[in-house]
Parts: sequence; structure tokens; C-alpha cells
Amino acid sequence: MIDLQALTQAVGDLDEKTILTMINDFVATNPSGEDAQKIVFACQQGMAIVGDLFEKNEYYVGDLIFAGELLSKTIEILKPVLSGVASQKVGAIVIGTVEGDLHDIGKNIFGSMAEAAGFDVYDLGIDVSPSAFVEKVKEVKPQILGMSGVLTLAIDSMKNTVTALNEAGLRDTVKIIIGGNPVNEASCKQIGADAFTTNAAEGLKTCQGWVK
Repeated sequence: MIDLQALTQAVGDLDEKTILTMINDFVATNPSGEDAQKIVFACQQGMAIVGDLFEKNEYYVGDLIFAGELLSKTIEILKPVLSGVASQKVGAIVIGTVEGDLHDIGKNIFGSMAEAAGFDVYDLGIDVSPSAFVEKVKEVKPQILGMSGVLTLAIDSMKNTVTALNEAGLRDTVKIIIGGNPVNEASCKQIGADAFTTNAAEGLKTCQGWVK
């Protein structure tokens, strides 16, 4: 079995070469799905280190993006092994960047991490209208809806989406988490969301708590 602590540290150090070598060597041993889940968990802990270093201003946005891409690559390599784990799926999340906003870095990092944690992730992309969110919630009946935005106008778009869910009678069927620069406790209340986050790893913890 792979040295999980070394893997976590390699992710924290953004050491792509070491990570990919370790993962490829691991997959070559014909591992079980459970072992692959441990690998994903170790990578997530590495992402938490990246998040901490970002908060301390030791890493920058570019490092976060790179970490997200590394995680996506890792999941891709592990997918054939992970797909055999029935217990892997923990719930469904619909995510998107709200109407009028085109930023998707945070959303993509969160999406990769949620997928790695066993969620079915339905990513609607950027500039998503309230009606598109409502339609997708109707279609896939997720436990969680995640809305992302970086511009201040995103707050209004998020609020409009919650209003649309209310009007469609769907608001009580999903937990709503919002993320991005302009969100805080006050805007979370104003929007009518259940939680807010400015950190993908933290947001994922909240979502995992909801589906336990």
C-alpha cells in the first residue's frame, strides 16, 4: 500500500511528479476500491494543507487552481478503481456559477473535491439562470445545491434562485450552500441559503455533514 502521509504531503507541496508516480504505481497493483478511497481521502487532506497555506498567503490563486487540476487528474486515474465501490456514492450535488457571473475556479475546485468524496456532481457551468437551477433540481432531486459567485451582483442572482426554488415548491427539498468572495453571514441570511463558504475544503465538510 502507498504511503498515505507521504501522498498527503506531496499534494500539500503541489509536487505533481511525485503524486502522479505514486498514483500510477498504486493503480498498477490492481487495488481494491476501498484502498482507492483511502487514496482520495489522503489527497483531500493534502488539499486542506493547500487551503491553509492559501489562507496564510503562502499560496496564491494560481496554486489553488493547480491543486484543483492535480486533484482532477488523480481522480481520473483512480476512476476505474473507484467505480467498483458501491458504497462510494454519498449523495448528489447540483452546482453552478450564478447568472451574470463567469468565474468558475472556486466552483471547479469544489466540484472536483465533492466528486472525490463520493458525491454525484452535476455542474451547470457559468452564468446559470434561476430557472436552469430549478429545472436541474427537479430533474435530479439532489440533496444539495451549491451556488458560486465572485461579483457582488452574484448576491442578487443567488437570492433570485432561492426565490425561484420557493415558487416551484422545491426549497425545502434541498440544502443550499453558497460560495465566493462576496458571501458572508449577512448575505447568506439575505439570500436564504443554509450555509456559506469561501473555502472549498470547508464547504465540502459542511456538505458531508448534511448527508451523514
